[in-house]
Amino acid sequence: MTDATTLHSLLSTRHSCRAFKPDALEQGTVEQILGDAGRVPSWCNAQPWQVIVTSGPQTDAFRDVMLEAFDTSTPSPDFAFPTQYSGAHQARRRACGYQLYDALEIPKTDRAATAQQMRENYRFFGAPHVALITTAAELGAYGALDCGGFITAFCLAAQARGIATVPQAAIAYYSDVVRAHFDIPEDRLVLAAISFGFADGDHPANSFRTDRADLSEFITFRK
Repeated sequence: MTDATTLHSLLSTRHSCRAFKPDALEQGTVEQILGDAGRVPSWCNAQPWQVIVTSGPQTDAFRDVMLEAFDTSTPSPDFAFPTQYSGAHQARRRACGYQLYDALEIPKTDRAATAQQMRENYRFFGAPHVALITTAAELGAYGALDCGGFITAFCLAAQARGIATVPQAAIAYYSDVVRAHFDIPEDRLVLAAISFGFADGDHPANSFRTDRADLSEFITFRK
């Protein structure tokens, strides 16, 4: 198998896992994934990502804090969230949500059930590990852009080892809570988290796959 074929396979088979087994990963495996992710390019090689990785009781403690935040706190993200989704963006977002709710047999009009499923984000979908990513505030959007590359590489490095992932911007809704829990300094901005571990392949939340836009929808060739 060529490198290109391997990469295509990893990109094609990776998906956002929304139900994990509780089994913890070996420390060496986690370090290998992080090491591979750290090889991505960054603006002036600044490598702005700082990562806090939780396991065992630390994941459970973080889970409890985030569930409490979801239940009782007001969102306070470090980065402004989208003001709206329109056009193709809205259509793709809606299709993804419908696929999830259909897989879980949640009627679209059942607000209580959909809210409960949203709450699963803050339970990390049962994942045994969470990688919290922060970026340097002074680097602004470019630091966030570089961290996006790190998140992608992390997910592919994990996929190559049979490890499931789900990047979660939802964690950043409560940046103040996250900052207080981990004693993160003010010059670091909470960007996102990645929940990871072994996928629960029997859970219906993992039974669907989202599609991707055709090249014609996002590429303009100039010759």
